[in-house]
Amino acid sequence: MTTTPLKIAIIGGGLIGPRHAASIISNPSTILTALVDPAPHGLPTASSLKTTHYPSISALLSSPNRPDAAIICTPNKTHVSLSLELIAAGIHVLVEKPISTSIHDGRLLVDTAHEKGVKLLVGHHRRFNPYLLAAKAEIEKGGLGTTIAVQGTWCLKKPSSYFDGIGEWRRSEESGGVILINLIHEVDLLQYLLGPIISVSAMPTRKTREFDAEEGAAILFRFESGVVGTFILSDVTPSPWNFETGTGENPMIPHSRKEEGAGGFYRIMGTEASLSVPDLTRWSYDWREEKSWTERLKKEDLEVDKAKVPFDSQIQHFYEVVRNGAEPSCTGEEGLRAMIVCDAVKRALVSELPVEVIGYESAERSSEQKRSLHEQNAL
Repeated sequence: MTTTPLKIAIIGGGLIGPRHAASIISNPSTILTALVDPAPHGLPTASSLKTTHYPSISALLSSPNRPDAAIICTPNKTHVSLSLELIAAGIHVLVEKPISTSIHDGRLLVDTAHEKGVKLLVGHHRRFNPYLLAAKAEIEKGGLGTTIAVQGTWCLKKPSSYFDGIGEWRRSEESGGVILINLIHEVDLLQYLLGPIISVSAMPTRKTREFDAEEGAAILFRFESGVVGTFILSDVTPSPWNFETGTGENPMIPHSRKEEGAGGFYRIMGTEASLSVPDLTRWSYDWREEKSWTERLKKEDLEVDKAKVPFDSQIQHFYEVVRNGAEPSCTGEEGLRAMIVCDAVKRALVSELPVEVIGYESAERSSEQKRSLHEQNAL
């Protein structure tokens, strides 16, 4: 097992790049070797991080600060092209979600990384969140019995400034929107907890902004395991029912603590118990002779290690994958799977028909067949 530090470059100095950089700097096993960003804010951001600035990946690769690995923190539509440039040079990559903005490009990236023998991870850092880890442990040990259903919510109100300046790309239907920016996190976590999603249906929420990108949806999921789920998504509504507010993970978004009584953004229902996340309240009829609605439910709180910081854990994991051959928590394939589900949600919003999540081409054919049948029945 090697102890050689991992030299990591950050590609993109917007909102998330400096957050990754802070975790790299605080970890004794990793070194922040550079920040790459051609925008005017690139140089001052690099200076604030006490690292070297480069205007392009090619400039970085030809410099004395050539890294072992890099983290892609740029607008969604650039993820694949920048990752491919690094992979061609043998640089290991952790790419922020979504892995791509199209299924074809995502597959190209995954295949190229395999061919080149380069590690490709996707930045679904919430897999390292202590609340989610505690929930996953309870499910996997059978604490809920057979899982039947899940309810999920991600509702927040984004300010107009979020869509201005360097964030203007978030207005675009192609690379922005609440599905690719926010729902993709939830899809990854739900599949992490409950297994692959195999079909979706969706209805859009009403539009309140003059952007191309969608603002929200009501979604129905079916999982391969037989679990079914509902999800409400919106980025125009004030609400404590979202991952950021519930866990306090993002320091920019105030934490709604358990004692404030907001409750969970996920509710997972099983045959033996139900669990609210992230308050980690478990409801059951444990130790009751008759497990029936006529009995009072038992309420208990699960233990959680709140000291763990997901971004810090992800950087240590990146080191372990590259230096010591650890199995990636979220592979390129898994990141692509989340992208495929989100693509299915987008198509379901347009078709107003169920879409099967069985690979892009097959799902497209299935959607067209069902649309044709729907039209025939309407005649």
